[in-house]
Formats: sequence, C-alpha cells, structure tokens
Amino acid sequence: MQAEIPKQFLNINGLPVLMHTMSRIYEFRNSLSIILVLPKSHIDYWKSIIRKYNFTVPHQITAGGETRYHSVKNGLNLIDQDGLIAIHDGVRPLVSIDTLKRVFLKAEMDGNAIPAIRITDSLRRINPDNSFPVDRESLRIIQTPQCFQSAIIQKAYKQEYRVDFTDDASLVENLGIKINIVEGNTENIKITGPSDLKFAEAFLK
Repeated sequence: MQAEIPKQFLNINGLPVLMHTMSRIYEFRNSLSIILVLPKSHIDYWKSIIRKYNFTVPHQITAGGETRYHSVKNGLNLIDQDGLIAIHDGVRPLVSIDTLKRVFLKAEMDGNAIPAIRITDSLRRINPDNSFPVDRESLRIIQTPQCFQSAIIQKAYKQEYRVDFTDDASLVENLGIKINIVEGNTENIKITGPSDLKFAEAFLK
C-alpha cells in the first residue's frame, strides 16, 4: 500500500477502512457478536482511534497469530456457543447486505457457504515454453465472509496447520465436507493497493 500505517487503518471517506467494514456487518444484523482479530502490536492503536472517531459498534478484540490460520483460531477460541460463525477480511468494506444475506441463509440451511463471483477476463496458463487458454466458466473468484455452522468450523480448526490451508473453506473441505458457493458482489474487493483504495472511496461516495 506504500503507506506508513497498515491498510486496515487507512482513511476512506472519513473513517478507517476497518470501521467501514465493521459498520457494514453491524448494519446487516446488529445482534451479531463481532470479534476483531488484530496483530498484538496494533491493538493499542486501534483503541486510540476508536476514541478519536467515537466508534460505537460493539466488538471484542483479540490478538492475531503468525498466519491467518492462527489468527482465526485465536478468534474462534473466544466463542463458546453454537450458531453460525462468519469469518471476514477486515479490508473488504464493500461487501453488500445481499451477499451477507445469501451467505448466512445458505449456511443456516446447508452448514456452510462462501461467496464467489464469475471471472470476466480471459485467462491463460503460462509455462516456460508456451501459454494456453483456460476455461473461465469453471473458475470463480472467492470472497469473504465465509460462513459455517459453529461445530463444523471449530472442528476444522482442530486440524494441524498446513500451508495449503489458504482460507477457511479449505480447512472444512479437508474434513470431507462439500463447500456451498453463493453469489458474491463484484464490489467486494480486498483492499491491497492504492487503486483499490481509490475504488472504495469512489464507491462509498
């Protein structure tokens, strides 16, 4: 991001990215219990900007770990009741209410759900000597939140960490459980670079 502070704290339209994300979740269903997982070194800074912006969305805070896997596991350790657990990237502030509804409804019905969108660009697979077209109709871009019945995701995170566990669905799938895909929204980008930040600013306006 080429910024002095982590991307989740960068300001867009008057609020840090992370506050936009949490506000969208709260707007969807204000009865949800929100657990925010942050690097331990960022927690005091977060508490200071909560006061600065008078941010009132209720949430718990816990420290993250070495990888995404360890951070999610730390968050799950705070949950001691049955229900639905949705895991969302803090730098996806543009998730739509409709996407959230689809994810939660499907997970409630069938145990899990992850949002995805179609690929509109042409794709090619590259090797050292040549390149080949790829059938994009059989591919999807995966988003968050990824939502699961609590018993399923808690069991999944009892597995030992592996580098190929790239998201929560991959852990659940490793248990032999089918992953259900629902429609996401194209604006639900993960803010990773300056152009993403500009897009989010324009969309929120």
